[in-house]
Amino acid sequence: MSTLTSYTLDFEQPVVEIERQIEALRSRGDAAAYAREIGELESTRDRLLAKTYAALSAWQTVKVARHPHRPQSADYMRLMCRDLCELHGDRRFGDDQAIVTALARIGSTKVMLVGHRKGRSTPEKLACNFGCAHPEGYRKALHKMKLAEKFGLPIVTLVDTPGAYPGVGSEQRGVAEAIAVNLREMSRLRTPIVCVIIGEGGSGGALGIGIGDRVAMLEHSWYSVISPEGCAAILWKEANDQTNSIAAKALALTAADNLRNGLIDEVVSEPAGGAHRNPQAMADALGGWIVETLRELRRFKPETLVRRRFDKIRRIGSLSEGAHS
Repeated sequence: MSTLTSYTLDFEQPVVEIERQIEALRSRGDAAAYAREIGELESTRDRLLAKTYAALSAWQTVKVARHPHRPQSADYMRLMCRDLCELHGDRRFGDDQAIVTALARIGSTKVMLVGHRKGRSTPEKLACNFGCAHPEGYRKALHKMKLAEKFGLPIVTLVDTPGAYPGVGSEQRGVAEAIAVNLREMSRLRTPIVCVIIGEGGSGGALGIGIGDRVAMLEHSWYSVISPEGCAAILWKEANDQTNSIAAKALALTAADNLRNGLIDEVVSEPAGGAHRNPQAMADALGGWIVETLRELRRFKPETLVRRRFDKIRRIGSLSEGAHS
């Protein structure tokens, strides 16, 4: 497990204090002499970390999902894939950097990967619009997914966006229509589709590549019709820690909430303290889950996949009334 980083979440402060003590002991000349003390501090840290992350509020979960060191799509592609070959362009307008598409292998399984790209450095973030895709990004994604269908490749999408890009150019080029077309076409692609919300799952921007046979969320990600800040600004005309926290709880945006409400199929556990503390372990767990899920889905005929996917989507939000006495 990694130790100190340059960014600390407010609720992690007690853990960080213990990690500072561990680092101080390790930095002394004879660290072996302090092995027992270091071991005790590490055990205390791990217990506190597990306790803290087991009781995160919805707003704290959003903060974890936005952690600057949290693994992004590009990190998972590097850590869990091989033979990666990125594909570019929508053959209509341009190559949106906020969406990455690539042919790759996860283990021995050949897949078409589609994911949001946020970027790390400031120039990368600006080039990727902080993970907010334009319509050409969604059209690029759909073009590559249809290519996968043509060659019988399963599709894996990694969702991590605060939402689609809301600028004038994006609207002029039909971002709402592009997302709507993706929803329709993904619902009837004759190949297995696995979708994972790895960080932020904001509104239609997430749904544009989020329709699949299996939809999962990482344990400390969020998925909602609107961000807590957007909700707070609409309801209370002010977004601050208090209103954001109330909004996050009301939106039921955590992985546990979405699983309980039937919007996702599974929650993939993260390493203690979140994926940002051990990206390789998270990539190994995610890659294993994807391979196992695709192995199960490939047992179905294409027409069966489409029918099951359609039925699954139609059941979302359905209600049944109990018998009245």
